[in-house]
Amino acid sequence: MKAVAVIPARYASTRLPGKPLLDICGKPLLQHVWEIVSRARGLDEVVVATDDARIADAVERFGGKVCMTSPECQSGSDRVREVAASLAADVYVNIQGDEPLLEASAIERLRDVFTEDAGVQVATLCSRISEEQARSPHQVKVIRDHAGNALYFSRAPLPFVRERGESTEFLGHVGIYAYRADVLRGFASLPFSPLEQAEKLEQLRFLQAGIAIRVLEAPPMGAGVDTPEDLERVRAVIREKENADNAHAGTVAVGDLRRPVSALSVAAARLNPELTRRLRHIKLVITDVDGVLTDGGLYYGPDGECLKRFHARDGLGVRLLQQAGIQVAVLSGRDCPALRRRLADLGITEAVLGQVDKRAALSGIMERYGVVADEVVFIGDDIPDMEVFNQCGVSVTVGDAPDYVKDRADLVLECGGGQGALRELVDGILEKKSGFKGDI
Repeated sequence: MKAVAVIPARYASTRLPGKPLLDICGKPLLQHVWEIVSRARGLDEVVVATDDARIADAVERFGGKVCMTSPECQSGSDRVREVAASLAADVYVNIQGDEPLLEASAIERLRDVFTEDAGVQVATLCSRISEEQARSPHQVKVIRDHAGNALYFSRAPLPFVRERGESTEFLGHVGIYAYRADVLRGFASLPFSPLEQAEKLEQLRFLQAGIAIRVLEAPPMGAGVDTPEDLERVRAVIREKENADNAHAGTVAVGDLRRPVSALSVAAARLNPELTRRLRHIKLVITDVDGVLTDGGLYYGPDGECLKRFHARDGLGVRLLQQAGIQVAVLSGRDCPALRRRLADLGITEAVLGQVDKRAALSGIMERYGVVADEVVFIGDDIPDMEVFNQCGVSVTVGDAPDYVKDRADLVLECGGGQGALRELVDGILEKKSGFKGDI
């Protein structure tokens, strides 16, 4: 299933003009959202949809992809639909550009419901809020039926508590939607919705047309930015997070959590439980070559032949994976006889070499092995490898990779390229799957 995330962003805003570009701790608000979405697994692409050149310029500066849409779009779903006309996918995830406190795991859960339940056509998120929050018209509320589908969304308190002292739960709507492609294509042709017009809530167009919306509950993540007060509150939250991160000097990222710098097998007990779960389900490991299986150096002999230095422990690691029933493939931007000889020695038959478009190549490898993204680990070390990090269940980089590559990977190893990094990863995978401790 191909999933594309679209972040609609418009410059005009009644309360906060230019909202997507407002500064939060040195970055535009929109960049904070884009970075969170880019960390979510299972997304094939992340696109910002806008009709404003100022927003497009800002997105290009921080390395994002932009799709220019019509200024006539009346809603975020309309912008996503325009993107879908030129970018094919099975599911589109619509993330509002003013939600900088989102969690990547919530986006992943929303995407996953479409593979878990074939009957879901549209889905969104909610989280528990206080009664005071429920009284604010800026906080959209939702109530659900027993199957988890939305009964109604409103800016008014929902439900209304008639008797003083009666207790009930309030669910606040989180501004993320996901749609199957055919439902999204039909959005513009749905009948006019008086409810949508009255509440200024586009999701009511689906409900009034009889299209169910699955509402998944997620942990509270903090509201979006609608008012100047919201902006200051979010700045304070992000500033506090950054200060906490700076206090953890000498740590590296593991998904959305952090751990001390150490080898995977040694740090097993401290790993993110979600990352551990993913590693247990791995069926295919795909590795880059230069900077991972080698130290990145290119050695040329007197005849111009390219020589490479490989690590013996990585070779044994490949065999351990194969013995455990885990397939190994190679994806490299370079090709040479020395590399082909090494692959033959290791019995690696699936290798795409000299391939510049790694996204397409990785998708092809997965298709040939019949695996889904959650069953794949990819390990790389540089900018071209970052392009495919979001296409697999676990993205890994080596200890001597650039910092900006480490920031995008789910897991950072201790070993450098050509120094046994792949073996370090192998030991960690096998330990999670079967308690392997070095027995052959």
